[in-house]
Amino acid sequence: MINFKFGAAALLAVTVLFSGCGHKEAAQDKPMLVKTQQAGLGASAESGSYSGTVKGRHETNMSFQVGGQILARNVQAGSRVRAGDVLMVIDARDVVQQANQGDAQLASARAQLSLAEKNLERYTQLYQENAISRATLDQYQTNYDAAFAAYRSALAQQKQGHNSLGYTNLTAGANGVVSSISAEEGQVVAAGQTVLTLVQTGEMEVEISVPENKVSELTLGMPVSVNFWALKGRADGTIREISPMADPTARTYKVRVAIPEPPEGMQLGMTANVSIKGADNAGAEGAVLPLAAIFQDGDMPQVWVVDEDNKLTAKAVTVENLGDDKVLVTGLNATDLIVTAGVHKLHEGQTVRTEAD
Repeated sequence: MINFKFGAAALLAVTVLFSGCGHKEAAQDKPMLVKTQQAGLGASAESGSYSGTVKGRHETNMSFQVGGQILARNVQAGSRVRAGDVLMVIDARDVVQQANQGDAQLASARAQLSLAEKNLERYTQLYQENAISRATLDQYQTNYDAAFAAYRSALAQQKQGHNSLGYTNLTAGANGVVSSISAEEGQVVAAGQTVLTLVQTGEMEVEISVPENKVSELTLGMPVSVNFWALKGRADGTIREISPMADPTARTYKVRVAIPEPPEGMQLGMTANVSIKGADNAGAEGAVLPLAAIFQDGDMPQVWVVDEDNKLTAKAVTVENLGDDKVLVTGLNATDLIVTAGVHKLHEGQTVRTEAD
């Protein structure tokens, strides 16, 4: 009885041992699981999405060309105006006095010119009669030239004074909307001081802020997709302007997106979401991959591509740009499935498993 129990125990131990070896061999035969990314999706995802605001392409900070006290403000923030409308009026009394002073100076200069002209005529006749010397005649000729120059100067100042009378009315130069007002009735403003901002409504676009580590990915004319929170549907746009300097506080770059065919109902101040369109062909435009997906075979950077049979094939690429743990490469198709981790442990023709398997 004891021998029988011992034999059964030994048989059970041997069975468990071989069973464990079978499981280990099965585990070893199972293909390695790898992390992958489709090349075309990498290009699209890297482009990014940014929130923005609808603004006018032309925004004018308006100011008076002469200083004075504001007597009337005919608009409010949000008022729609037409070209030629009077927006603000300043006190013209000082400007009128300057115009009157110019008239008086012109009259004085005209009288001096008339006197110099008559003296020149007299002394020219005396010179012709040999009654005076040439030097005396030259003196009166010089007096006439100086009087004529003074007259022309006074005439220019008189015209400038009368032109200033028209500057007391601040008029709109184009159709638009008053977006902000920075001066009120009774306030004394200097010439050139901004009193309001006029946004022309003829052409509107979207302004977004792009981080400094992403602005290099944008180019003028790049296509984008614009979605409006308050409107249905989407609109196509293009990047029209990229600010050359970052905002000193936010450290972001202002980017303007033009919308050739704006959707119905688009208004200033609306919120929009701008998505940079990904490349349709990663081989032509480039694919953005994790830096860990690249390995070197001699001097040639390569990546592992998983084919339809889940076998690995090395494919040479060209590195265009390096970023923070990202790399822009060309030479891939948009549908290529790229291994993005553990590339140094793999070999040509190896069968692998992906997350989708």
